[in-house]
Amino acid sequence: MSNSINRPLLRFIQIGDLHLTEQALQNHRDFIRIVHELNRQVDGSVDFVYLPGDNADDGTDEQFDLVCGGLNELRLPWRAIPGDHDFKPRSLESFYRALRVRRLPSAEEIGGHLCLFLDVVSQGTGGPDFKLGTEQFEWIKDRLADAQRDGKACVVFMHAYPADLGGEAERLSQLFDESSVRLVAMGHTHYNEIAHDGRTVYAATRSTGQIEEGPVGFSFAALDGDVVSWRFKPLDSPWPFVMITAPADRRLDLQGTEPEPARLVRACAWGTAPVSSAEFRIDDGPWRQMSREDHCIFVAPIIVGQQPFRLEVRVTDETGATADDVIECETNDLRRASTGSDAGSIGAWPERHLFGTQLGPNRNGRKW
Repeated sequence: MSNSINRPLLRFIQIGDLHLTEQALQNHRDFIRIVHELNRQVDGSVDFVYLPGDNADDGTDEQFDLVCGGLNELRLPWRAIPGDHDFKPRSLESFYRALRVRRLPSAEEIGGHLCLFLDVVSQGTGGPDFKLGTEQFEWIKDRLADAQRDGKACVVFMHAYPADLGGEAERLSQLFDESSVRLVAMGHTHYNEIAHDGRTVYAATRSTGQIEEGPVGFSFAALDGDVVSWRFKPLDSPWPFVMITAPADRRLDLQGTEPEPARLVRACAWGTAPVSSAEFRIDDGPWRQMSREDHCIFVAPIIVGQQPFRLEVRVTDETGATADDVIECETNDLRRASTGSDAGSIGAWPERHLFGTQLGPNRNGRKW
């Protein structure tokens, strides 16, 4: 069956733009709190933690030392890319020297998926002048062609929407449309936002350092086969935490990725105490037990027809604490023009901390 539990699963956590300037300011304290929280609650049960750029507000060595200090405490693998603030000195040498990351662009196969980490700042003139440049654009094109040939779904990690890349925007959006890119994970917006054109989901996570909406936190994201899931967790909210990774919620459903009528429900759970059990129900039907796939992944088969349904998963840890996640499933014939922008925004989804505020500095941001 095409939705077997053997299909690949990529899971990562995104910490929003840090904009670090000085030690012990609120954003620095929040960053360290997030690191400690992830060390305690998540342990090794995600593939990596992702910093989407604008890590150091002015791109100075001192500010990158603060970023590096927090990452040195993190016990999980991590990946970082630069944003326009990291490029304020018109160089990324401080970024590379402090964080010791691979030169970008870089490609890795993680969780059975191809992950592309891009630099959209160093070919520009500074500020929000985002560019890939000819060499990087051709590199992306070749990597995506390889993934298409090998039947691998892709996740792209870049600082801003493709539509922010000026003269390259249309070509890049078209390239993503014609490829197996299922998810683009971004920063820059300062607010939580998901846009979706039926082929690719574009997801941005709320800034940690310059927040204009809601509480500080971090997002969980997954690519389960071809199914995209995303959920934001405020820092002060309780554990355990659970996210359904399959099937797709109607707001994230990509065309042709969920064959009918056979489906699989799969969910990932994290918490201070081990999660001892998981169960699911469809609409208001009976609760049914899920099997443990590994220490934080639970699965169960479900058979549904073409009709819409509500799926709820509830987990319980060894202390008796519970958490749930709810999605809405239905056949999705969504077709929008692809612009690689927020034109396909799914709008507000309060349960996911998506408020539709667009209070931020990007080109689509509303006045603060």
